[in-house]
Amino acid sequence: MAHALDHPRFSSTRTLVRKKPSLDFSVTGLVYCSMMMFMGLAAINSQANLLFGVFGLMIGILLVSGVISRMVLRKLTVSRVLPEHAVVGQPMTISYHITNRKRFWPSLSVTVAELDGAEAFVKQPQAYMLHAAAQMTAIVPAEVIPKRRGLHQLDRHQIITSFPFGFIKRAMERGYKDSLLVYPAIGRVDPKVIQMCRSAETSGAMMRPRPGGTDEFYGVKEYRAGENPRWIYWRRSARTGTLVSREMTHVSPPRILLMVDTWIDPAQRTRQVHADVERAIAIAASLASEALEQGLPVGLLAWSGGWVHIPPNRGKRHRRDLLTVLARLPLNTTHPQRSLIDQSFRHLKSGTTAVLVSRQSVNLTLGESVRGGLVVLSPDGPMSQRWFKFERTVDFTRCMPAEQQVE
Repeated sequence: MAHALDHPRFSSTRTLVRKKPSLDFSVTGLVYCSMMMFMGLAAINSQANLLFGVFGLMIGILLVSGVISRMVLRKLTVSRVLPEHAVVGQPMTISYHITNRKRFWPSLSVTVAELDGAEAFVKQPQAYMLHAAAQMTAIVPAEVIPKRRGLHQLDRHQIITSFPFGFIKRAMERGYKDSLLVYPAIGRVDPKVIQMCRSAETSGAMMRPRPGGTDEFYGVKEYRAGENPRWIYWRRSARTGTLVSREMTHVSPPRILLMVDTWIDPAQRTRQVHADVERAIAIAASLASEALEQGLPVGLLAWSGGWVHIPPNRGKRHRRDLLTVLARLPLNTTHPQRSLIDQSFRHLKSGTTAVLVSRQSVNLTLGESVRGGLVVLSPDGPMSQRWFKFERTVDFTRCMPAEQQVE
């Protein structure tokens, strides 16, 4: 059976990581060495003392350059300060704290370059430090753009210098373990999408009353010490001999349950199919973020090594939980759309709008259609292209975790 993994390798999806050798000559250094050798040959042929002196001076400068460049990198420690999370396609800043533990000598012109975890970004993260005095810490920023969602591990990095003359490049490899969670791409959402989710509920009134507010009369309950005495229902209290208070309602908005279909047929794994799935995940993340901003409770149902269901809720912590699950969704080749729809009926409740984000067409039975409204968003559909706008830096063909990339 032909497998989609037989396609040519897509090397353009990989981030180029440049690892420097521990000792190397720059172009300027090679030119300098060539001139030094020429000067030495001229001195030997002419036996001129002046040329021998110049030749010795050039050798001394080269040796001094090698010794000083080594001293610059000695006793340097590097640590990172990462944000709590990042978002695909949105610039973020990594702060490097470079501490010079030497007693007297400063460190100058040092570059920090990441070796591990660079695949999470469009370009290899690098930062340049001009000067760090002895026993001091310099803080240098590096602005990067994440390209892949998921949890990324950063460990090995290089510190590089060509100080003082730029002839010799020295590099040392260090390790410092960190992790960074990258959320899926979050784009701008057309208000029509939220309005469509609001109006899709067909199982009753869209705005449902709940106890605990001050809007309308809901019922009576026993009065408890500390409650507002203005809500005491005196007529009922006089009749029963027990203090009772009126319980009012607050009107709650409709709830949204996002159903994210990430199924990929193993026989049809192509770069474009993966891109459609990644766009579906990004659409779900964008819709969840926008709906929560507008105060709507949002839940999630998706396959992540098992069915993951997050009940609809609101708040910043809930938003973080939703986006964390979406960021770490694995490759799904075993649970198709039908399984997702069947699973959703176990969690759908009255007043909940189901939003299915899927790249496949949806076929519902008559009974399923009668149960309630279902909003379907297709990542490659023209309406979704118009409703969800993402940054130009987002390339959905390489947004998946590196282990899921089609090679």
